[in-house]
Amino acid sequence: MADGTATLSAGTAAPGATTVAAERLRSFLERVERLEEEKSTIAGDIKEVFAEAKGEGYDAKTIRKIIRLRKMDKAKREEEEALLDLYLSALGE
Repeated sequence: MADGTATLSAGTAAPGATTVAAERLRSFLERVERLEEEKSTIAGDIKEVFAEAKGEGYDAKTIRKIIRLRKMDKAKREEEEALLDLYLSALGE
């Protein structure tokens, strides 16, 4: 189809095309399922690291915030911090 979608309709496809399209679809689904399993495993590993850090007295919420900040562009982070300071000052905090 022109919009990039595939059809699995046997009536409009050449013989065997439906099987090929179904196999390709199954391949996509299986790849996503494997990646979802890996993601779940990695999420469990991350949870364990946070539990270990907490066990040593670190605050997991603060660690998560630092990770989020480290992912940000430095200019974007500085802009966000400046706005936070400005708003707190406006509130007398």
